[in-house]
Amino acid sequence: MDRIRIVGGNELHGVIPISGAKNAALPLMIASLLTDDTLTLENVPHLADVEQLIRILGNHGADISVNGRRERQGESYARTVHFTSRNIVSTTAPYELVSKMRASFWVIGPLLAREGKARVSLPGGCAIGTRPVDLFIEGLAALGANIEIDGGYVNATAPAGGLIGARYVFPKVSVGATHVLMMAATLANGTTVLGNAAREPEVVDLAKCLNAMGAKISGQGTSTVTIEGVRSLSGARHRVLPDRIETGTYAMAVAMAGGDVILEDTETSLLDTALEAIRRAGAEISETNSGIRIVRNGAGIKPVDIVTDPFPGFPTDLQAQFMGLMTRSSGVSHITETIFENRFMHVQELARLGAKISLSGQTAKVEGVSRLKGAPVMATDLRASVSLVIAGLAAEGETMVSRVYHLDRGFERLEEKLTRCGAHVERVSD
Repeated sequence: MDRIRIVGGNELHGVIPISGAKNAALPLMIASLLTDDTLTLENVPHLADVEQLIRILGNHGADISVNGRRERQGESYARTVHFTSRNIVSTTAPYELVSKMRASFWVIGPLLAREGKARVSLPGGCAIGTRPVDLFIEGLAALGANIEIDGGYVNATAPAGGLIGARYVFPKVSVGATHVLMMAATLANGTTVLGNAAREPEVVDLAKCLNAMGAKISGQGTSTVTIEGVRSLSGARHRVLPDRIETGTYAMAVAMAGGDVILEDTETSLLDTALEAIRRAGAEISETNSGIRIVRNGAGIKPVDIVTDPFPGFPTDLQAQFMGLMTRSSGVSHITETIFENRFMHVQELARLGAKISLSGQTAKVEGVSRLKGAPVMATDLRASVSLVIAGLAAEGETMVSRVYHLDRGFERLEEKLTRCGAHVERVSD
């Protein structure tokens, strides 16, 4: 099993190309099930989660072809992937596939809308909380679906004439449920209005793609999204937006290690709140013609309090990374997690490096220390794993991160990107 070896102490200087967003690519790929034409997605990242979803879509009958090409700057891969779901051969998403990744449950929306039925295993993914599927079920039921849960599967059937447009207000903001209901409603009869909808850039990106396919969606990026159902959707060509979580992660890595790095092909508007927190911590951030410049030369890291919140708030997917940064601050910071109830599993691993963190309910108190010391640590979930890399960049000596398959789910060629900027990071195979 692979591990990541980090020898801390090097500043970062250079250019890091930002990949396409995993959290945008996954729902976009699933949207290909809504049409029998070809959906072509550009800037698709090469990640374990993407490959897993390709297998799941293939199980439903999608024909998928991949064109990889080398990007000259940064030598990272950007891929164009063609999805053609001319014939849906199965409306069942089995446990052995869905259990490995929560987002694969989202196929329930397109399958139900297009085929009138779906049998989808209850999902798996990172163990960061219960994350029930009740919002998905309630929302699809509001569109007229009959839903039963039996033997670990959600069995959904649409009325004889198809799903029916309706108004549904989410009891709480859910990005995944917003994706699913938005996709399902594109082929429903009549108009659907989603209240308290997620406002994340990935939701906006999905709506942009669906509209290019012939959907009639408005209000995306606000809390009220309106979808006028259409009879069918066509193919389209769409470029996946930059990964804001990867952007924030590398910005925090530079803030932690020090240095001067251009984050290429990304935008500040995708994560204003997180970038402001990094500025307050002591980094200089500016926009350039090619992306975002992050600089921290000499100044110490200042303590900053954050609270995770749905967009445009501080992303929960950057909480672990920011905690890693705060372990070296010059004072006490408080990090409050409001999205998931079990997303502090990285605390004990950071403590192995010398961090001083105490928990009280959903708030972590981080007392900054003057030095971290390398140690063997273990990744516990996707985002937690990269917080250990960030801490390792500033730790004295060697940090060895095990279970890096979590990293491979969401960060494309991480060790290569950091190494090109002067970090001592390498993948070690046992």
